[in-house]
Amino acid sequence: MTHTPTDQPNRRASGAVVPVLAFAGIVVAVMQTLLVPVIKDLPQLLNTEPSNATWVLTSTLLSGAVATPIMGRLGDLYGKRRMLILSLAVMVVGALVSALTSDLLTMIAGRTLQGFAMGAIPLGIGLMRDMLPREKLGSAMALMSSSIGVGGGLALPLAALVAQHADWHALFYGAAGLGALAIGLTLLVVPESPARAEGTFDVLGAIGLSTGLVLFLLPITKGSDWGWTSGTTLGLFAASAVVLVLWGVMELRVKAPLVDLRTTARPAVLFTNLASIMVGVSFYVVSLVLPQLLQLPKATGYGLGQSMVVAGLLVAPLGLTMMVTAPVYARLSAKYGPKFTLILGMLIIAIGYGAGLGLMSAAWQSLVIAVVLGAGIGLAYSSLPALIVGAVPASETGAANGLNTLMRSIGTSVSSAVIGMVLANTANDVGGVAIPTMHGFRVSFLIATGAVAIGLLMAVFLPKPNRAPQLRASSEEEANLEHAEEVLRGFRGRVLDAAGAPVARAKVTLIDRRGRQAGSAVADEDGVYALSVPGGGAYVLAARAVGHGPLASSATHTGDERAVSLDLSLPGETVTT
Repeated sequence: MTHTPTDQPNRRASGAVVPVLAFAGIVVAVMQTLLVPVIKDLPQLLNTEPSNATWVLTSTLLSGAVATPIMGRLGDLYGKRRMLILSLAVMVVGALVSALTSDLLTMIAGRTLQGFAMGAIPLGIGLMRDMLPREKLGSAMALMSSSIGVGGGLALPLAALVAQHADWHALFYGAAGLGALAIGLTLLVVPESPARAEGTFDVLGAIGLSTGLVLFLLPITKGSDWGWTSGTTLGLFAASAVVLVLWGVMELRVKAPLVDLRTTARPAVLFTNLASIMVGVSFYVVSLVLPQLLQLPKATGYGLGQSMVVAGLLVAPLGLTMMVTAPVYARLSAKYGPKFTLILGMLIIAIGYGAGLGLMSAAWQSLVIAVVLGAGIGLAYSSLPALIVGAVPASETGAANGLNTLMRSIGTSVSSAVIGMVLANTANDVGGVAIPTMHGFRVSFLIATGAVAIGLLMAVFLPKPNRAPQLRASSEEEANLEHAEEVLRGFRGRVLDAAGAPVARAKVTLIDRRGRQAGSAVADEDGVYALSVPGGGAYVLAARAVGHGPLASSATHTGDERAVSLDLSLPGETVTT
């Protein structure tokens, strides 16, 4: 059975695709970090109680958590570029809504729409997997995965500068402008991926997952206001558990589920997602602690007395170092594998937090902590999508990376709640104002170190990557070139252009359900190719040739000793000037 893409790219991926997709990720991070400099002023700015003002942040978190896996699945089904543009467009609308109001409910609605941009990260990673050659994929996914940290690091000082010298609504106009620019660049540079998953969108699964996530994240983010042992908090946690269990049972019975739980339960995916939660925790702790430590007045005896802008500049290297580690990750991963780089990243994070316990007495020390933690978090973040992509079928890349991004978001949410509670319970009351203490900061760093230790344990349990498919592919390519007619169990056919003429020397790659290369062949002068399969199951045949757009077609082989005939029609390449 073949599946023909409905939206073929009209040109091959250019060298600008990776920076444009990474820029989209940075725009998402800017949206997330936008209000950090004015968090403490939100009650006055919106003329409301502090407990109500926190909904401006909570609403974005909840909508982002819901949108991430859903947009990933929609991208797999209907086109990742299309859904990326939709995510950014919804964000732009939300930013404009927020820019034009000081009303609490309208602001919450605008921030809820902005949360939809979170889907851009897994969609960008999925586009890269579908379009880029294998040798460029590692560094590209690393840059995309790290863009959240990069954007956050850059946005902090810039947002602080705007908040100090302009009306705070200018922050939203800036975000809308960046979103519109990202949409324009995506339309100009990024072709649509031809890869499509089979099946339909699981509406009930989306509703169930959304309900379960909201019921789970709501008490996490509001527990400190409601009380962790209150009936509301405990009741929502219990309701979340019931809904997610029922959702899981339903997903196992659906033919085309929103999330393939059987794939998710594989050790390679499960332990990567568990490690992702811990990386999310460790990333957010430093983002919460360092800015507060830097801005507290020196009169406290431990505050560093820096302005909002200077504090942002001192924390910015956290994100910038994450960006620098992307090419370093690519080299290390190519030699040792993403499991090694994840473990190395976790170890560097642990060193950063451990050293940070004794490096809190000067502004330059905060800079050192930010650089070390940025390097570790950058390596860890860069490893996660590579581990996921290597463990799931090509048709599930968007949904699987969406779930992985969600795990990181859950980590940051848990981190925010726990560290907020720690800092509140250890604060000193000075004139009715709660002032965080050095003890609270150190306990927060210890919690982060503990989270990293758990994440390190999860990373150690990751199975070793199986290199057999790559080794087998090279030998099969030689065999297919010389003995195409002898292939009994597999796929064979011709590679044709849009007019039906044969395409000589086209490269055809066979990808199995785990997303790994299971064979490759080069078509002869008549466009004939032949590929053997290791066994029955679903496969993706990816074909590419100079002067033509790429093609990815799904096909199924029963595993019996026969060759399935399958012609591959490459789209023509449109030359743009």
